Amino acid sequence: MPERRYPRTARVNRLLQEVLADELERVAEDDDRLRLVTITAVVVDPDLRHAKVLFDPGLEPGVTNEVAEALTEQRVRLQAAVAKQVRLKRTPQLSFLSDSGVTTGTRVEEILREIHKGDAANE
Repeated sequence: MPERRYPRTARVNRLLQEVLADELERVAEDDDRLRLVTITAVVVDPDLRHAKVLFDPGLEPGVTNEVAEALTEQRVRLQAAVAKQVRLKRTPQLSFLSDSGVTTGTRVEEILREIHKGDAANE
């Protein structure tokens, strides 16, 4: 029996991320709050009953709560897309969280740019 490269939950995480990203494009046509949203990761519980969907709200600062609310409103539609496209015994219940890693990375880049500007000005 061939050894699998990575565990089932990792495969399901990746598949759900793809399905949700595709469906989110369709949902964004109806809801302007979701136009610039990116699904950065999906983390499914080992029993596949719950899934945390991490998202980046896009370019506009301060809209994270608005985007989270819009995603929660569209949860049933997104779960239905998962149920239709992914063959699982149960469809995981989705919850949405802002991906703090993206925000932190953006802030680190800003700090590095400021340091670089300061160094260039001192030369």
